[in-house]
Amino acid sequence: MSASKRAGAGGSPLWQIRSAIDPRQYWLLALFGLVAPLVAWLVASHLDGTDKVFLPGPADVLARIWSWATDDDLAADVAISTWRVVAGWALSAAIALPLGLFIGSYRAVQALLEPLTDFIRYMPAVAFIPLVMLWVGIEEGSKVAIIFIGTFFQMVLMVAEDVRRVPLAQIEAAQTMGATRSEILEKVIVPSAKPALLDTLRVTMGWAWTYLVVAELVASNSGLGYAVLKAQRFLQTDKIFAGILLIGLIGLLIDQGFRLVHRKAFPYLAGRHR
Repeated sequence: MSASKRAGAGGSPLWQIRSAIDPRQYWLLALFGLVAPLVAWLVASHLDGTDKVFLPGPADVLARIWSWATDDDLAADVAISTWRVVAGWALSAAIALPLGLFIGSYRAVQALLEPLTDFIRYMPAVAFIPLVMLWVGIEEGSKVAIIFIGTFFQMVLMVAEDVRRVPLAQIEAAQTMGATRSEILEKVIVPSAKPALLDTLRVTMGWAWTYLVVAELVASNSGLGYAVLKAQRFLQTDKIFAGILLIGLIGLLIDQGFRLVHRKAFPYLAGRHR
């Protein structure tokens, strides 16, 4: 069956499973997906009886962001929160990548470490706050530690699964050609798993941002999460919205950066990661 017939058989390309669509259509849909909730929020905030304490409008939130930037040093809050998230995530990656590689490659290591990791990952990171304060203190290390705890165990298991997805045929072919275990790890498993590993790093970076507010519960006096928690005490709902939206915006920019790196590093997969 020709490509045109296959396209026609399923109707519009927009509704074909995993079919590529025109870039303009993609960005129009993406823009609509972002603008539609904003319009709904604008309308809801202007309905009769809507109290701005409970639902401030977009203009109120933008005004709060402006005053935050000009009067309360928003740039410093963004910088310290970004540093905490990136530091906790990077520490997780530095340990999880080699550990996950060994868990995914060797059944003995999997049997030794995967059940324990699977057990710990269900423990809520917020429950570790008293222990973190006791062991690490209340300085910057405690915030980084909470983000580390929230991302590390999930990352280990995802990396191990990425490694296990490397086709066994590739490993057996390398063994047939006389490759050593270290050569198989270095020249077969890691290169084959790289695209999936980069996706895992991207996803876990998003998780790291979700733990920011929890991390900044620990004796903080700066940061976006701290500002959100402080605004809650004074019913500054517009600032709560502003903090949440800023965290989401920063996370989105980082996510798009990861996607760009993925497209540049693995151009042959670009069609699957549009």
